Amino acid sequence: MKKILLTGMLGLLIISCSKKENTAEVAPSSETAAVSETAQSNLSGDQIMETLDCSGCHSVNERMIGPSYQEIAGKYSEKDTELLASKIIEGGSGVWGSVPMAAHPQVSKEDAKKMVEYILSQKK
Repeated sequence: MKKILLTGMLGLLIISCSKKENTAEVAPSSETAAVSETAQSNLSGDQIMETLDCSGCHSVNERMIGPSYQEIAGKYSEKDTELLASKIIEGGSGVWGSVPMAAHPQVSKEDAKKMVEYILSQKK
């Protein structure tokens, strides 16, 4: 009796594990990507930064792994917007110490400029 029960349970296990799932992965269409990119472009600089990993290394007024936004605003001006936007997208190192800033290639130039405008607005 135990052998029959064990064989039956083993059979059910094999059947349940070999069954293919009917879940199809849906790749994001270019239309969906365009909508989410447009939605992010409608955000302000600080809102865009909240969707990224910026707060893991930076804060408004306190140095963390990277400089605070106020420190950055104190060192740079509006004429450096292009440079700083490029650093957000491409990453960088050596300006604020030995820890490199990660690149954010998913950020558009327009959004990076909004982020820089927000950072520069934090000047004391």
